[in-house]
Amino acid sequence: MLSVRGLNAWYGKSQVLRGVDMTIGRGEIVALLGRNGAGRSTTLKAIMGGVRREGEIRFDATDISALAPHQVARLGLGYVPEDRAIFPGLTVVQNLVLGEQRGRREGGFGLDEAYALFPRLRERERAPAGALSGGEQQMLAICRTLMGAPSLLMVDEPTEGLAPMMVERVRALLETIAQRGTTILLVEQKLAIALTLARRLYVMGHGHIVFEGSPAQLAADGALRREWLEV
Repeated sequence: MLSVRGLNAWYGKSQVLRGVDMTIGRGEIVALLGRNGAGRSTTLKAIMGGVRREGEIRFDATDISALAPHQVARLGLGYVPEDRAIFPGLTVVQNLVLGEQRGRREGGFGLDEAYALFPRLRERERAPAGALSGGEQQMLAICRTLMGAPSLLMVDEPTEGLAPMMVERVRALLETIAQRGTTILLVEQKLAIALTLARRLYVMGHGHIVFEGSPAQLAADGALRREWLEV
């Protein structure tokens, strides 16, 4: 579904990604792990076209390497950034509607489906998005992206800074989304969440992939975890 080959990316003159290779199959939940600064968030931004990049990126057999972010999104690739990128002055329902695409693909989410996934959004639908808690804003960001009916959802650090109860709600929401057939590429700092959700993992260090395998393989490799994941 998604194939990345030899991906390099820069911020200005500083090169962050160095020859990243990865593949995401249809229906998979894949986690991209690594310490802060390893290049995980930059990988998602590069796939979306948000930073200067070189390399081959194919989504559903279409070469998206030279496309702008809005063009990539229209093909069915959804992206929830780490900062959530909600519009704080707009209401919850206005934020959700902004995510909807005309000619919504089969299996896409409407308002009722978004509210069913997270009923608190219905309760707060007329409230300014900026008045929501951090966890509620995260749920809003995910549901808004789902309104565009993505076939692949990339989510960057969805549980960062959230209370344990809200972390569990986010985990359950991502699991529900996957059960509905949406492929997920997840950047996540909490190893327990990633190991629970993902069926396959990549570990990144210094801008390139240093491990690919199953959660069981990673759990059994203490040396790799100490070198590339643990603080």
